[in-house]
Amino acid sequence: MPDQNEAGTAPAAPTPAPSDRRSVTRHTVTIDGQTVPYTVTTGTIVLREERHDKDGKAEGEKARAEIFYVAYTRDDVEDRAARPLTFSFNGGPGSSSVWLHLGALGPRRVVMGDAGNLLPPPYGLTENEHSLLDVTDLVFVDPVGTGFSRGVTGEKTKDFLGFRGDVESVGDFIRLFVTREARWLSPKFLVGESYGTLRSAALSGYLQDRHGLFLNGLMLVSSILDFQTVHETPGNDLPYLLHLPTYTATAWYHGKLDGGQSRPLAEWLRESEAFASGPYLAALFRGAALQGEERAEVRRQLARLTGLSEDFVERCDLRPELGRFCKELRRDEGLTVGRLDSRFTGIDRDRAGERYEYDPSYAAIQGPYTAAMNQYVRADLGFELDVPYEILNFKVFPQWSYAEFENRFVEVAETLRKAMTGNPHLRVIVASGYYDFATPYYASEYTFSHLGLDERLRGNLSTTYYEAGHMMYVHEESLARLKADLAAFVRGTVA
Repeated sequence: MPDQNEAGTAPAAPTPAPSDRRSVTRHTVTIDGQTVPYTVTTGTIVLREERHDKDGKAEGEKARAEIFYVAYTRDDVEDRAARPLTFSFNGGPGSSSVWLHLGALGPRRVVMGDAGNLLPPPYGLTENEHSLLDVTDLVFVDPVGTGFSRGVTGEKTKDFLGFRGDVESVGDFIRLFVTREARWLSPKFLVGESYGTLRSAALSGYLQDRHGLFLNGLMLVSSILDFQTVHETPGNDLPYLLHLPTYTATAWYHGKLDGGQSRPLAEWLRESEAFASGPYLAALFRGAALQGEERAEVRRQLARLTGLSEDFVERCDLRPELGRFCKELRRDEGLTVGRLDSRFTGIDRDRAGERYEYDPSYAAIQGPYTAAMNQYVRADLGFELDVPYEILNFKVFPQWSYAEFENRFVEVAETLRKAMTGNPHLRVIVASGYYDFATPYYASEYTFSHLGLDERLRGNLSTTYYEAGHMMYVHEESLARLKADLAAFVRGTVA
């Protein structure tokens, strides 16, 4: 009979100490007509922290979190240490790494169709002939609170749900992985998407300063390094200027500009950019002082470049907010346009509402990627847990802390500049979609043109553009181009 406590009940069993878990499988994939054999290691690594007493005496280590990852290594490689190694993650905050993993970079990708041609459930997975695995090993990392990554029992998960905790935990995972796998002499890259680009820029500084781990390159997919460029708050006119070219691209795609699509998108974008950086900038700067015919001319040009009516533009005080634009552009048809990808359309119950009920572009990808990941990780990779795989954890964002940026906009562009200055071999590629409202391409251009990088280092920056949205890889033509661009970037940064 088990021991009992004073209340006459058996004591609770002690919580088992967390330990690493892993599953190893082997596969092949055909990329550019070449058969690539590879090994997948799927599992968790326990992050531990050294603890000391008040006198500084070591008291051992304490587990803090279990980080879930999926690592791909190409098998037919003679010198593993010389092969590039790329760590990948997505954004949110609160997003797992599934989007880049099963959408763009990994050897398997989601089958879901595209805007105007979406497939019905239960969707599927197929071989990814555009995987980056032929040129670099890949490690997909889920930050705490996403995927299968969790804080361990007794630890405060909220300690990881913030700018600093997130950067430190992901950075410490990268150091630990590189150390255990003996990859310190491998060329090392980060590829992030959305908030993952902000994380990448912050990590370039943290890894360099804290661990002496110098990177070869950052691949920033749908980049945002400065929240001032997109946060529409009173007194901040910058987002209206930087959203305008994406408004123009969206209106062109949906046939709302004069002449339909008879005039090439590139010409419309050049005109929109010139207006945003010239007359529109000057008009917003003048505020209420802009009156009469000058104001009327700005209103006419805004309507022409957005597909909105002059009356609507005027009622917005020449500042149509993103949510209003997405609702208004095709209101007469009872349709809204997407935020992540404005090629997608949705239907709201309230056609007279001010903003859309949901983002139709997120609704289009949520089901296919969720089904694919849950099937793939268990059936193909042999890793089984009963807890939910958190694709995009909406509980994370309300708890997220930006305490380091109190009373100012979140910004990591300066961190990146310092990292590139301290490591003049660090190169950066920025990939942007023309139909992306979450991280508009013109906002990204603005950030990098104001980076303050020394002229001798500006050649380390490159940009690419795609006629798709935030996740440009859901458009297969853009996926093929993205693969070619990223592969060339990796090869170009390795001696």
